[in-house]
Amino acid sequence: MKVMSEPTDKNDQTLQLGKYFIWFAWLLTLGLLVFFFQELLEKQWNPNQDPNYRLTSTGKSEVVLMQNRQGHYVTQGYINDLPVTFLLDTGATNVSIPVHIAEQLQLKSMGSHIAQTANGNVRVYQTQIAQLNIGNLYLYNVSASINPGMKSDEILLGMSALKKVEFTQSGKKLILREQ
Repeated sequence: MKVMSEPTDKNDQTLQLGKYFIWFAWLLTLGLLVFFFQELLEKQWNPNQDPNYRLTSTGKSEVVLMQNRQGHYVTQGYINDLPVTFLLDTGATNVSIPVHIAEQLQLKSMGSHIAQTANGNVRVYQTQIAQLNIGNLYLYNVSASINPGMKSDEILLGMSALKKVEFTQSGKKLILREQ
């Protein structure tokens, strides 16, 4: 008859260490999955991270944007040579910039007024954007509002900018063209 021996402290330590390694492997796997899928999710939200642009046969700048899964046009661009993310909004009168982004862009307030937004009335601060661009499409001296009620990381690209370009939508594609 064979007698089973009691586990030793060394066996307990080995088992405990093995459990830690299994937990570490799962956490590492989860971290890698988040890392890889985060890029996929970001491309779904903003399919225009590197917007497609060209010159037309008449020499005008043109940018082609694709809709995201929610049917919005989101794109990377620049304000005063600093990178930003735009969400095109034809229902917005002005370009609307969250305060935290306006501070990063060092935009100066030139007075305030009450604006009607989708979330109700809010006090916004008027500012001027010296240069705004998406791809090879450059706009200058664009009126904008600094909106303390916005918490997102996107800038609403409203009609104060969009009225300076021609735009046409076809299917899930939007073309912005220099006037």
